[in-house]
Amino acid sequence: MRRALTSVGTGDGDGGGGGDEGDTSRLWHVTLSVSGKPAPLCEVRRGLEQLAHDHPFLLTSRYADDHAEIRYWEEARDLHDAAAVALRLWGEHRSSARLPPWEIVGLEVIDRSTYHQRVAEGYGPPPAHPVGVHPY
Repeated sequence: MRRALTSVGTGDGDGGGGGDEGDTSRLWHVTLSVSGKPAPLCEVRRGLEQLAHDHPFLLTSRYADDHAEIRYWEEARDLHDAAAVALRLWGEHRSSARLPPWEIVGLEVIDRSTYHQRVAEGYGPPPAHPVGVHPY
């Protein structure tokens, strides 16, 4: 069975949501990994800084000349919607932020309670740098 994304809508004017309790937004922790041909570090950093400006929920990003990892919180109805938004993020901002033409090579989307459980148990994501854009 196919599900319509809230952000896409169904074309019937309801925006994809049916008003059910299950349509309530939740917070999702997203880790997006991209990589490709090497690019000058100063251009990668500038592009990620512009992405952070354009997407204010960006927590932190780490980068090298041929790959980057972006972490942020996304508000969405369910995992499908959060993942769909994450998979569009790099491509939709590639021109405006002048990001390298890299491809998405990894995506993790977990709910807030799972994120906090992992951190509490000591096997969460590597400690993030302070909010911002940082080299590996």
